[in-house]
Amino acid sequence: MSWHVAKDDLRAYVRGELAPPALWSADTHLAACAPCRAVLAEVGDPVALDEGWERLDAELDAPRPGFVESLLVRLGVADHTARLLAATPVLRLSWLGALVAVLAMTIVATHSVRSAESPTLFLALAPLLPLAGVALSYGPVLDPTYEMAVVSPVHGFRLLMIRTLAVLPVGLGLNGLASLALPSYGLLAAAWLLPALALTALALALTPRLGPVAAPCVVGGAWVALLVVADQMASSGSTLAPFTAPGQGGAALVAGLASWLLYYVRDRFDFSNGSTGSAV
Repeated sequence: MSWHVAKDDLRAYVRGELAPPALWSADTHLAACAPCRAVLAEVGDPVALDEGWERLDAELDAPRPGFVESLLVRLGVADHTARLLAATPVLRLSWLGALVAVLAMTIVATHSVRSAESPTLFLALAPLLPLAGVALSYGPVLDPTYEMAVVSPVHGFRLLMIRTLAVLPVGLGLNGLASLALPSYGLLAAAWLLPALALTALALALTPRLGPVAAPCVVGGAWVALLVVADQMASSGSTLAPFTAPGQGGAALVAGLASWLLYYVRDRFDFSNGSTGSAV
């Protein structure tokens, strides 16, 4: 090769001071010229070179954010919060697909019972779906960021709220769309909302004592037992008590009290035992 990059130009290249078009010529020439690369290594700063390689390695090893995480960051959510939200296990397509399938089958079953005066099956099931989503969002078995959450300096209560805010709107939104598929029942088709909020808030408030999985299971079991008792006490074809006006008022009261209790025990999420708050 008859032409080589001048040593002064190589020094300027190392310092980042070489301007186009000489910069473009140097880039092209260095890719094919071993002697010029050897001179470049001599005039370069080895410390700066090592630091550059370390930055490159760190960039290559850094996890690539997914679509949801990138969208959240663009909307102004902090990087670490966006990662915790995007990594919520129950936001995977498999869980969302299963949730949509359950709601669809429930709607079909509700429409098939022509004599029913209220969508009892749908109203009984809908509050349990957000509750199940919250229960499946924590713990070492299903949570891919479990270790990161455990060692995170973020307050345990804040971690709980981040995960809940990732799951609850999705469950409530899908339930709301399913309610629109039952127009013949009017506002009664939305009578699941207050019980859903009450069950979720109560499960979260019991999490420091019972654990992130046991608490929703206990609350869900209590909801099923309440419906069984209400069904036995109701007359044929009538609306079950939890979905009447007094029942809705009671659900709102439970939701309010459970929210207050959740705030009251917020500090216990950092001091609970290994089966409880450590998973949040």
